Amino acid sequence: MKKPDTIMIEGRAYSWRALIETRRMQLEAWKEAQPQQPALFAMHEDRRPETQRRASDRYREPGLF
Repeated sequence: MKKPDTIMIEGRAYSWRALIETRRMQLEAWKEAQPQQPALFAMHEDRRPETQRRASDRYREPGLF
């Protein structure tokens, strides 16, 4: 069985490929229109030991420094 090339919406035939392409263009335009917020400062990797990364862990197991 061959897949249909068109889809019927409210009695009108639309090309399935044209609809998909139009939707893809809409999504790209929407993504470009979303505001971009730059980082306020450079991100660095946290090199602390696993038990010192969260405040609650530092409270439970205080270090010397």
